[in-house]
Amino acid sequence: MRFHSLPGSKRYPDTEDEYAVVLDRYNTVLDELFGGEVVYVITVDWSDTPLPASQPHPAARWHPGGAEYWTTFCTEPDPEYLTYTHLFVSQIPWERGCLDELLRAVADDLTANVLLTDTGLQRLYHPYDGGADAILTSTEERDRLRSRHAAWLSSHPQGL
Repeated sequence: MRFHSLPGSKRYPDTEDEYAVVLDRYNTVLDELFGGEVVYVITVDWSDTPLPASQPHPAARWHPGGAEYWTTFCTEPDPEYLTYTHLFVSQIPWERGCLDELLRAVADDLTANVLLTDTGLQRLYHPYDGGADAILTSTEERDRLRSRHAAWLSSHPQGL
């Protein structure tokens, strides 16, 4: 399920009023998915080495309470472009607004590939500049969420 962050599929907010819309849309869906639950916040960093740098990666500052290194995988094995993706995670009780600094950074494309999930890894929420994708437990759950926020959906036939 893909939601757009702003009316008219506008990608980036330009005013504080538009930031308020973006954050409200992110937080509304997150409330519906994770209200009252503990969530994992996952951010990424990339390097050409199989281990992350010893200092915290830049997105760690947006984790309430800090982030811990979780795992690494090779995303580009070509020696000329060797790239490793390092995942960092924190665990927090979900409360509306608790990740506004991170979500605003996502909206501004200052960080990317953020994931939020319940501790059972049943629902995933991936905010990005211009919108968010939600992966849910069933088509019924997806359809209920879609109908509640139909105005936030793309008019593209494939929902993109």
